[in-house]
Amino acid sequence: MSVIDRLVAHAEGYAAEHRDSTPTAEPRLSVAIVVCMDARLSPYAMLGVDEGDAHVIRNAGGIVTADTLRSLAASQHLLGTHSVMVIQHTDCGLSHTTDEAFEQQLRAYTISLPPWALGSFDDLEASIRRSLQLVRSCPFLLHRGDVRGFAFDVESGELNEVV
Repeated sequence: MSVIDRLVAHAEGYAAEHRDSTPTAEPRLSVAIVVCMDARLSPYAMLGVDEGDAHVIRNAGGIVTADTLRSLAASQHLLGTHSVMVIQHTDCGLSHTTDEAFEQQLRAYTISLPPWALGSFDDLEASIRRSLQLVRSCPFLLHRGDVRGFAFDVESGELNEVV
């Protein structure tokens, strides 16, 4: 059985309990959380939120990209969120490479390059501040006042605010 087959089998059992657990698409806490896709991070467990409490937008690095802003705009305009948390972390894969090195890997695979940059960084707090600035300056977002950034330490499990 493949990994995907195992996950689909689990989803079949999940369907029955899910039907009544999330009656609306609007998150109960009116918050959107941008967080890295790293498998060591569990934003639900880390923040004590349950399914249906928040929109969780995950990507490589937890960085704010054009697609992240698209999701945040939909979250605010269509589903009522007001607050945005950005969570990046120590020992992130994007801090162990450069955009140039990643482009070389892609060139070895194909002759073309994607229209997006990887978003590598060597300064975690500067990366978080850059993402916060992108959210705060986005004209398509209704709510830009309650936007905060955090660094999760994968060794200690601590979440530290970056101001």
